[in-house]
Amino acid sequence: MTNDDPTATAGRDPAADVARLRQHVKTLAAEPRSRLRAPEAMERAEAYVRDELTGAGWLVRRRPFDARWQLGATDRHGHRALALKPRLHRRLRGANLIASLPGAGAGPVVVVGAHLDSVSGSPGADDNASGVAVVLETARMLAAAPVPPRVTLAVFDMEELGLIGARQAARELSGGAGVRGMICLESVGYFSDAPGTQRLPLGFEKVFPEASAATRSGGHRGDFVLVVHRRSSAGAAEIWRRAAAAAPSAVPGLLLRDPRPDGPLGLLIGLAVPPANHLGRSDHAPFWNRGIPALMLTDTANFRNSHYHRSTDVPGTLDYDRLATVASATAETAMSWSTAQPMP
Repeated sequence: MTNDDPTATAGRDPAADVARLRQHVKTLAAEPRSRLRAPEAMERAEAYVRDELTGAGWLVRRRPFDARWQLGATDRHGHRALALKPRLHRRLRGANLIASLPGAGAGPVVVVGAHLDSVSGSPGADDNASGVAVVLETARMLAAAPVPPRVTLAVFDMEELGLIGARQAARELSGGAGVRGMICLESVGYFSDAPGTQRLPLGFEKVFPEASAATRSGGHRGDFVLVVHRRSSAGAAEIWRRAAAAAPSAVPGLLLRDPRPDGPLGLLIGLAVPPANHLGRSDHAPFWNRGIPALMLTDTANFRNSHYHRSTDVPGTLDYDRLATVASATAETAMSWSTAQPMP
């Protein structure tokens, strides 16, 4: 166990750069990108990410994978949740990008990750150029730390096909020194202050009454980041919430605890409780399934953003000031979590 006291942070990192975030999203979301449906666009996006990480001082490894007979989903556009569009993939060849800072030292790492691919026909500005942009800006901020933190950055392939790249990365990274925790950026750039823009999944109010009440009391405004965590990552969730609240463009963090345990049992429970299964719809889930503490940061995607998985998910729909707050809070949380001291 680690001491995740939110007051024990390692000092604030440089502020996130709004202009850089805007440029990252504009470049990545210039076109749909997919290893299967738009491979050349995917290669261009991958090269951009690699160059940005390398330019920030990170050592980047391209980790190809060849996955066979994977139960996943189709990446055709549409608002349906992943569980409602299943598909068995006979063979998938892709690649993740994994980056670390020279001189970070040995020991368990904190993984900060986001998926690079988009669904067919969507440029994916929010889903998920916004998340990758935060990873790139987090890279720049963490590289400025006096002591290189034990943080690994991961840019995943084939999330839209059923978390395929993240499954491969979770298996690879959990070996060796191991993973202390994981922060997943999943659709983090769309905000709305208009009442009634935030929707809830069917059955959500019964399973998560406190979060539902908080959403109602806020007029169902889409002005917050949902911080999904489990008991094992509650301290890190609180660090993120406090950091986001203290930023110049403050963003409320609504903490939502998934009551399921880490490991395979949590996965099985999710199959029986569909509202809880919504909390595992991104690249943090394979880490949870391996018993690794994890957070998912999200604007709630299709429960807020009407452009989700559509051709209209373009850079001009995002709020870059608040996206900068997401990046700053993420860098601070990763730094603090990676330097937390083990408890006796």
